[in-house]
Amino acid sequence: MSYTNFTLDIDADGIALVTWNMPDRSMNVFTEEVMRELNAIVDKVASDAVIKGAVITSGKDTFSGGADITMLQKMLASFAADKAKDPEKATKALFDKAGAMNGLFRKLETSGKPWVSAINGTCMGGAFELSLACHGRVAADSDQVRMALPEVKIGIFPGAGGTQRVPRLIDQQQALQMLTSGQTLSPQKAKSMGLIHEIAEADKLVETAKGMIKNGLKPVAPWDEKGFKLPGAPIYSVAGANLWPPAIAILRRETYGNYPAAAAILKCVYEGLLVPFDTALRIEQRYFTEIMQTREAAAMIRSLFVSLQELNKGARRPAGVPETTFKKIGVLGAGFMGAGIAYVTAKAGIPVVLLDRDMESAAKGKAHSETLISDQVKKGRAKPQDKDRLLSLITPTADYADLAGCDLVVEAVFEDSAVKKDATEQAEAVLKPSTIFASNTSTIPITSLARNSARPKNFIGIHFFSPVDKMMLVEIILGKKTGDKALATAIDFVRAIKKTPIVVNDTRGFYVNRCVLRYMSEAYKMLIEGVPAPMIENAAKAAGMPVGPLALTDETAIDLAQKIMKQTMRDLGDKAVDPKQMALINTMVDTHGRLGRKNGKGFYDYPAKPAKKKLWPGLRDLYPQLSPEQVDYEELKQRLLVTIALEAVRVMEEGIVTDPREADVGSILAFGFAPYTGGALSYIDGIGAKKFVKLAKRLQKKYGAEFKAPKLLLDMAEKGETFYERFDPYTRNEAKEAA
Repeated sequence: MSYTNFTLDIDADGIALVTWNMPDRSMNVFTEEVMRELNAIVDKVASDAVIKGAVITSGKDTFSGGADITMLQKMLASFAADKAKDPEKATKALFDKAGAMNGLFRKLETSGKPWVSAINGTCMGGAFELSLACHGRVAADSDQVRMALPEVKIGIFPGAGGTQRVPRLIDQQQALQMLTSGQTLSPQKAKSMGLIHEIAEADKLVETAKGMIKNGLKPVAPWDEKGFKLPGAPIYSVAGANLWPPAIAILRRETYGNYPAAAAILKCVYEGLLVPFDTALRIEQRYFTEIMQTREAAAMIRSLFVSLQELNKGARRPAGVPETTFKKIGVLGAGFMGAGIAYVTAKAGIPVVLLDRDMESAAKGKAHSETLISDQVKKGRAKPQDKDRLLSLITPTADYADLAGCDLVVEAVFEDSAVKKDATEQAEAVLKPSTIFASNTSTIPITSLARNSARPKNFIGIHFFSPVDKMMLVEIILGKKTGDKALATAIDFVRAIKKTPIVVNDTRGFYVNRCVLRYMSEAYKMLIEGVPAPMIENAAKAAGMPVGPLALTDETAIDLAQKIMKQTMRDLGDKAVDPKQMALINTMVDTHGRLGRKNGKGFYDYPAKPAKKKLWPGLRDLYPQLSPEQVDYEELKQRLLVTIALEAVRVMEEGIVTDPREADVGSILAFGFAPYTGGALSYIDGIGAKKFVKLAKRLQKKYGAEFKAPKLLLDMAEKGETFYERFDPYTRNEAKEAA
């Protein structure tokens, strides 16, 4: 029998080498076809007397990324269609499909022949679960080898035996940590934990794997052996009693009950370890079927896997523009942002010229990169030679002539129109006409800055977030005259530095900052109403936000909030800013000198380490305080999410963002909008436009015009539409291609 995705070679010792190498795919993934072929191979190995055992490896640089998530999406779409006709039959069908991979791996595990997984690169999700079902596991000694069960990060969990095999190989505490966090393991870490057996030189990987079979590897999993005992201790033991109650409490503290998949992992492990292995797999299958039906799973799979991958692959890139290979990048301004941009550029292997007003300032910017990469070396995440190579790619300078030959220049000078005008003119004087010029402005409209350029079609906004080395999102802003080449080049650059691009049209605050300012503004309103500050911060976290709005204001600086408010009033009039909120910020900055984290005092106090920050006690003296009993805690959570979501709708209505994938992914990556919702627009879609409008009207009646539902949303509610129906990115792309 011939296979499309595998090759099967049997050596003189009777050991089969199964090489997984999917055609037309950069990475192996589990599809229905792959599973059918692997099933046939398992049957072949088990039934052929010549074959003594099998080694499975990859013919690519990576082992496998796990299941094809779009296959799960199709499974869910099929379930939704069938459920309308016969809910019970649909659920049974989903249960059977959810168990297909589990059944295949168990068949391999109990085939009577030894199997060894030879892991030569990234091995994620279902691929690592396949490896765990093998009787032996060998990983290549390489920095490129990483193993993980990361499914919880997209709203599901390891449903192909992962929740049962891991806690039978390692102690329960380590297992829970790994499963609920999606922890990534190096070969050394995996071996020390007991999840793999050997580490081999890359060129001896298959040889080592075959050696395990030759040396008499038993074709029986430990849990199928008579007298098997769990690592550590049983569930019902002193150790178990010390582990499980705190584990449940910690999960609650970390997730606030917002992530059903994380809770299901604990249930699977706890219940599964009390019963025989095959029964445990069935328990896992039941919970997996349940989780697959949740709103959270559907939303997170779509936004944090499918949409994120599509955007990372350049979904918004104009067709027909040749891809740019960057040989040299220029960065104007060696301050915190410019230095960060230079660092991520050099880390991607691209030479970068870092320019500032004098050599001392430019060198200081390069020193920032040295600090960052040295920290990575210290933590074992980079090697000394990586540091030398990265620093060799950054050339500090004070001479604009050194920008000659750049493919792209990113301006990150002080946020002042006159300063930016001077930098643009001096740079363009030495740049070739085809060079793309990008501004990292966060507040000044790109169209107005493009007036300083002699070639506005090559002028674009590339808005990074701070700190640049950690924040994965980049907003690309189109000016009125920005051309396709500029957009394509900007997207190519963002992809080259391994960040996620979203494309937005020009407006004050662009997309992300408009939403963030609404989040902060609602918190100021709550303070003025007398809501205790701890309730505001705790409600935000309970709603799913990673950082409370007051802490976020401190991080970005309270005096910056003051400047933005004053500038908004100058540009749009005094009524553009709530005078009570302006008074609060003025009191914090001018009366109390509280600027935020940068001067050690803001809404929080920041004592010397190792002491932790704590809310400033003086906040309770600024306004008469409500007692906690007078505050509707659930409503606080709603207000903080709804105000952001409504701003996202306004941005879509105004045509600033045109693709719901970008609105959702952008809201999660930029400021952590409750990931379990799938993002700001998916939050509304999950509730339903009609119900959401009803909620917004109730909040508007109590708290003001910022909760007024835009006309777009009212129209969608009337028609029963979702954002992904109204602004379907796929049909629009098809129409564009047809044109």
